[in-house]
Amino acid sequence: MEDIISVSGLKKIYGKFTLGELNFGIPKGFSTALIGANGAGKTTLIDLMCGVIHASAGKINYFGESDDPDSPEIRERVGYCAASGFFPTNWKPKNIVSSFEIAYKNFDREKFVRICDELGVDSHPAKKQLPMYKLSDGNRMRTALAAVFARETDVLILDEPGSSLDPLMRDRLCDKFREYLDRGDGEKSIIFSTHNIADMENATDYAVFMDNGKILETGFVDDLKEKYIIARGDPENFPAAKELLLSYSANSSTFEGLAKAENSDKLKALGAVTERPTLQTLSVGLLKYAEGKR
Repeated sequence: MEDIISVSGLKKIYGKFTLGELNFGIPKGFSTALIGANGAGKTTLIDLMCGVIHASAGKINYFGESDDPDSPEIRERVGYCAASGFFPTNWKPKNIVSSFEIAYKNFDREKFVRICDELGVDSHPAKKQLPMYKLSDGNRMRTALAAVFARETDVLILDEPGSSLDPLMRDRLCDKFREYLDRGDGEKSIIFSTHNIADMENATDYAVFMDNGKILETGFVDDLKEKYIIARGDPENFPAAKELLLSYSANSSTFEGLAKAENSDKLKALGAVTERPTLQTLSVGLLKYAEGKR
């Protein structure tokens, strides 16, 4: 399977925090979520991918062709959106349109207006012209997303795009993800970061779990849901079951934990009930496991 982006020996050192060394690939044609707690290194990785910062060591290859995020061709093919502060606070929609038309050949102002409508942006380029600082966090993010989706790109790299959106807007964002991928017919890809996957699960095909600057797990979501299970049981069986669990919580009435699917029969023999995890329960279980291993 072809990778849209591949990372080899990547490292970034920030004082007491080090990202990497990372070696992994992101498959072409899918929506990939970078999942981890705050401080896991997701934003640092995205900033490296988009050339906002530069690596201390290692390389990032794009489209199997280039390892230079600053090249005009790569910048034209990659759509980037930061979690906050994407536009100057005094900018209005007219400033966004004029600057994006200068910066990118593939920006479509009519498409920008249409997507602003679809996302319910208050500061509409064809209506009100409110500066960014007068908008809510959610409206600033919607405006930034509209600008990025209004370009004809091959990959979108979005930092926490759903964090400031309400549930309805996150659902619409998931729809926009699917529209973007479907339009590309296997040639377009999305990479986005999140620390709360619950409302973005339907938009996630592939997951990269991060913890403390390292890659914890990667894989297609359906494959990961076959690899792991959630187990629940009675407290008297917890001491024996605990040896088979990667992470867990327990109280006087029950226990629940994440385990490898290969241990399903052993857990059932201890009276546990097992089920396929959601991406949310898998995320929590893996991140608790990583926390416990530190």
